[in-house]
Amino acid sequence: MKTPPALPEVNISELDEVRYLHLGTEWVQGSMQLDQPFDIHLEYVQRMMAWLLFVEPDFVPKRRALQLGLGAATLTKFCFKRLRMDTTVIEINPQVVAVCRRWFKLPAPSARLQIILDDAGQAIRRPEHQGRYDALQVDLYDHEAAAPVLDSPGFYADCRDALTDEGCLTVNLFGRDASYERSLASLCEAFGDDAVWAFRPTRDGNTIVLAQRHAERPGSATLAARASEIKRRWGLPAPKWLRNMQRVSTQVS
Repeated sequence: MKTPPALPEVNISELDEVRYLHLGTEWVQGSMQLDQPFDIHLEYVQRMMAWLLFVEPDFVPKRRALQLGLGAATLTKFCFKRLRMDTTVIEINPQVVAVCRRWFKLPAPSARLQIILDDAGQAIRRPEHQGRYDALQVDLYDHEAAAPVLDSPGFYADCRDALTDEGCLTVNLFGRDASYERSLASLCEAFGDDAVWAFRPTRDGNTIVLAQRHAERPGSATLAARASEIKRRWGLPAPKWLRNMQRVSTQVS
């Protein structure tokens, strides 16, 4: 029987009123502003919320969110506390969950917050997750942060199967190697070019990609109005998202 790989040690650091989570290396796996623990500090993590552009703001609390990989619990806390959504997270490392509860203000499980200790690639295939989620956020990196841990067309097809008809996937494709084009091709194979949107990279090199269960493009006026409302209600820089994201089929045509 194959022995599973050892899970990395979880540690934290602090600088300028920001707390960071690490997996045994200097690479940042998440962050929290100490005076605003339920806001989103990092730009790329804010962009992981771009699925909000495809939802009427008043309906957001009625939607369900799933995160694959807890990180510093930033997305989980924002969806649960700020958006008031039913929120589920799948995390393989119990130490990450314990550290987030103690140091990153992760709330205890409840009727609206479920924390599942499991391998995300296996768990996402289970029947209870099929067609369930309106927002699926994937940020799965090992302690070296070199490339996504799960990144195949098959994995992204499993993610698509977990979405509702109006659901969206957002994924962080940061990597220090040439993995981006391969990852983008895998996403397009699973979702179709016309359903995939990509941001320009952040200054730190994170590229967020959004994929819709079914390709849909609201009119520019609708997107602009939603972006303004997202900024007003939740303080996210959504108007900037519209200037930084583009459908992949448009980029390659």
